[in-house]
Amino acid sequence: MKTTIEISDALLIQAKQLAAERGATLRSLIEQGLRQVVAEKQQARDFHLRRVTFKGQGLQPEMRGASWDRLRGITYEGHGG
Repeated sequence: MKTTIEISDALLIQAKQLAAERGATLRSLIEQGLRQVVAEKQQARDFHLRRVTFKGQGLQPEMRGASWDRLRGITYEGHGG
């Protein structure tokens, strides 16, 4: 498929030089760059945070209902926090 794009003169010059150094065409260089950007986006979309759990019964009874400020204070107690 043919299309028209507008890019800066400086970028076009650099791209043409790189293509020549690689013995490639400008078209193949542009396609490679687009494939890379599309692949990176796909990888970012496929990320899934795995579920992590710990043994135990949750918060200790005296900490249940405590504010985040209280929990953070206890967590960093004695560690300069």
